[in-house]
Amino acid sequence: MRFPFSFFKKNRWAAFFSLILCLSLFFSSTALAVDYEALAEERKSMPVESNSYNNWPLGPQIGAQSALLIDAQTGTILYEKNIHEKLYPASITKLLTTYIAINHCEPDEMITFSQAAIDSINWWEDANMGVNAGASLPLTDVLYGILVGSANEAAYALAEHISGSIEDFAVLMNETARELGCTNSNFVTPNGIHDENHYTTAYDMSLIARAFFSNETLAKIAGTTRFEVPVTDTQTREGIILTAKSQLLPGKPYAYDSLIGTKTGYTEAARQTLVSCASREGMRLICIILKEEAPAQFTDTVSLFDYGFDNFEALHISEVDNQYTIDNSFFTTDIDIFGSSKPILELDKNDYIILPNTLDFRDVRSEISYDNISGDEIASVNYYYRDIFLGAISLKLAVDEPYRFDFSQDMDESFIQTPSNEGRVIFINVVYMVLLILLILIGLTFLFFLMSGKKRKRSSRGSLKKNSKRRIFSKDRHWHIDRF
Repeated sequence: MRFPFSFFKKNRWAAFFSLILCLSLFFSSTALAVDYEALAEERKSMPVESNSYNNWPLGPQIGAQSALLIDAQTGTILYEKNIHEKLYPASITKLLTTYIAINHCEPDEMITFSQAAIDSINWWEDANMGVNAGASLPLTDVLYGILVGSANEAAYALAEHISGSIEDFAVLMNETARELGCTNSNFVTPNGIHDENHYTTAYDMSLIARAFFSNETLAKIAGTTRFEVPVTDTQTREGIILTAKSQLLPGKPYAYDSLIGTKTGYTEAARQTLVSCASREGMRLICIILKEEAPAQFTDTVSLFDYGFDNFEALHISEVDNQYTIDNSFFTTDIDIFGSSKPILELDKNDYIILPNTLDFRDVRSEISYDNISGDEIASVNYYYRDIFLGAISLKLAVDEPYRFDFSQDMDESFIQTPSNEGRVIFINVVYMVLLILLILIGLTFLFFLMSGKKRKRSSRGSLKKNSKRRIFSKDRHWHIDRF
């Protein structure tokens, strides 16, 4: 409401008190303003749990309320700070939304933006794609809009398309999160717009991120810096260009060379949040940052990635641990009598554990587990340093391709081998060996019973003849006695 100047002239005391009120409100609001930078500085003194591990590399002290560095394949935690506290995720929620979408929709499936989706956001403050109600875009373009442009109305439209309503999609979000192993999260919105009942933890977010970055399409989109929304029959606006906000991407101030993908988040309550993935020297690491101040979410991530790649290595267990490998070799010659000389059981050559450079493999212990095995996996061998999980390796039956000799080939002199006095190794396929031994045992058992049967028959015939003679002799004796 606007007041004329004459009002204040006639009411000087009212004007005076109005001035006093305005000044008091100004100073009180200034006094109540939160010093977020000071709070972030205080958080640097919070304990880093992984720094308390004996002989574990010391990680950086950062200002994030919660932070986690994890290996994407093994799930090994390299760095942890307050990873189970429930905090607001903001737009990194969209990792879960897009992960659900790519598992429920086809890439060219058309997503229509309803009026409810358009009206669901504050167009002055919330990130958006800028499309109009009624516009339809293929799923892939919508995913780019969500992950590159952080478009909130696009996440809303996607949720409506999949589940029919935001409420039903939230149910699906929580079901999916539980399937991924999340235990301390609750999702209410598909875009992360603030809600007191919408929260997660750094650890739960890492489980979602591992699933997200395991999908090549999502990982590629999350590593994209710029995207232009294409024109369609229903989306006629030209020149809609979306630019990713993450400063870790190429050409940005904190660009990280090994980066695969990244997603930012921010609300006033959540502060800065960030999820990023990078790969180097056989390791794919995921970094989670919750409740940090800009631009420290990026510098924290760079520090943690460097910490991980500089202090840890991916160790392929099949090259250093043979206690779970059952070999086939027994005798000495080059001839493979019963087939293959490969092991019966072997550790998966593609699996590895994460080992800090402060430890040696002799410091590691292993346990065999038969839980949650699948496919050709017989068991899982879990490796630990004390109680710290380092990774799990699949124990499988060795895949053996039998050798087939091509008799159509000409044999030259080099193929025909002459006898040698040198020590030679015969390789024997144990499976065939066991079968052969069983057949021999069965044959010997059969012969034993056969011979035993014949012997019993001869013995019984002999005893019958003796008994008959005794009876005749006995009768004769009685006859002679009767005569006298």
